[in-house]
Amino acid sequence: MNYEQARFNMIEQQIRPWEVLDNQVLSLLAVVKREDFVPLAHRALAFVDMEIPLTAKLQQHPDQCMLAPKVEARILQDLAVQKHEKVLEIGTGSGYMAALLAHRGQQVITLEIDPDLAERARDNLQKAGIYNAEVRTGDGAANFAQAVASSDPLRGPFDVIVLSGSVAEVPAALLNLLKVGGRLSAIVGFEPVMRATLITRVADSAWHTTQAWDTVAERLMHFPEPSTFSF
Repeated sequence: MNYEQARFNMIEQQIRPWEVLDNQVLSLLAVVKREDFVPLAHRALAFVDMEIPLTAKLQQHPDQCMLAPKVEARILQDLAVQKHEKVLEIGTGSGYMAALLAHRGQQVITLEIDPDLAERARDNLQKAGIYNAEVRTGDGAANFAQAVASSDPLRGPFDVIVLSGSVAEVPAALLNLLKVGGRLSAIVGFEPVMRATLITRVADSAWHTTQAWDTVAERLMHFPEPSTFSF
């Protein structure tokens, strides 16, 4: 397989048509080798417009996936991460999005609930020469504002928070980890249509929300779901 041609085709045929026109993002997608973050069994699918399975049905946390390339690219463009910024990602997966964020920001802390995936992501990032992304094994739905150690970087605040999966709603505890001017990206809602949601903290107790495009993604584990009770 000609990976460079496949990468070029992914950028030109999938990502540009999806209104990703930021040259810095496009250049980064050409540099970070997505195929190196894809499980070997699915490497031929690295540049296909689809989610890629990361875990088998029999594993502890099934249905973990890499987001489709165009979705990752659009999130990266929306967030406009700057070199001085500190980033929290929930849902490390293979480490690919963490790698992209690490190229753009100063420091990335990324949380993965599946220990096997977390270890694989650490290995992928190390092999890619990325040393400003720290993979932690942990539950991204936990209230990290209550981190025990005052020096724990999970207390925040963060310039950028990325949820690399979908949720029914964004918990207030995560919004409170944003700096003023900070941005949180999440895919919010229910199938068949979810909304890519960008929330900016504009003041201590004020947030601005935009939902510019639609997509779908697998759920992040343990985030709250609304009650389905009915009479």
